[in-house]
Amino acid sequence: MAARAAPGLEGAPQHEQISHTKLSADDEWNLQQERMYKMHRGHESMHVEMVLIFLCALVVAQIVLVQWRQRHGRSYNLVTLLQMWVVPLYFTIKLYWWRFLSMWGMFSVITSYILFRATRKPLSGRTPRLVYKWFLLIYKLSYAFGVVGYLAIIFTMCGFHLFFRIKARDSMDFGIVSLFYGLYYGVMGRDFAEICSDYMASTLGFYSGSGMPTRSLSDDICAVCGQKIIVELDEEGLIENTYQLSCKHVFHEFCIRGWCIVGKKQTCPYCKEKVDLKRMINNPWERTHFLYGQILDWLRYLVAWQPVVIGIVQGINYSLGLE
Repeated sequence: MAARAAPGLEGAPQHEQISHTKLSADDEWNLQQERMYKMHRGHESMHVEMVLIFLCALVVAQIVLVQWRQRHGRSYNLVTLLQMWVVPLYFTIKLYWWRFLSMWGMFSVITSYILFRATRKPLSGRTPRLVYKWFLLIYKLSYAFGVVGYLAIIFTMCGFHLFFRIKARDSMDFGIVSLFYGLYYGVMGRDFAEICSDYMASTLGFYSGSGMPTRSLSDDICAVCGQKIIVELDEEGLIENTYQLSCKHVFHEFCIRGWCIVGKKQTCPYCKEKVDLKRMINNPWERTHFLYGQILDWLRYLVAWQPVVIGIVQGINYSLGLE
């Protein structure tokens, strides 16, 4: 009898395992949610305490970051940029996202070379245009990927994927990935462009972040790239036009657009008078770039500092014995 009962006892777990493997993805998700609900049943007061700790940490972190940014903006930007560069790399390696890792590697190599060129002294006359062309390309690509990703998500939520016989999960994954790539590299490109703009303008001597310029600006020299302005204000150039700010200083239109839009500068590179961005961009379609820039600035905090805040909250919960 004991010998006959042994096979039966060994067969029961196998039957349970087979039935478990036959569960669909939705049933597996529902089973996990049910287990999670049973695990945390009766812990409502503990959960409320954890939520309060998270909200308090979020408010305190926001105050500290705002004060840091106002008083020591340069160190804040450098630390934020470093975190945005490293934090996604950690999750990429941990989750085996090799596609993102390869693109991150290419972007890092090319951007490092551009940064190397922008910080050389003396500065080559071709470097400023090279820098702004690269980061303007990154900005336009990130903008396009962001728009495509957003439209793909809306496309899926409205059910239009059914007309093209595309699975909802595939369509949504494509939209989320495209939106992430666009926003992430848009933030990185703008931050690196701002650093390069400061270095190049300071090297040329027509701009100083804290004091007076070390060189006087001639009427036919662009303070952004230091090269001669050939096209007159009232002439139509073959490649680009010449643009004059309200302070009467004249620049290459490509240079001043790169300085203001890509480099996130809103003052004249020479006299620091505030630039009227609405007057600079007459095309209403281009004004969406400012809204996109504000979204990128908000995303910078979300990517760089939100994991730090969550880590601090988890440390507090662990020290208090909250689970």
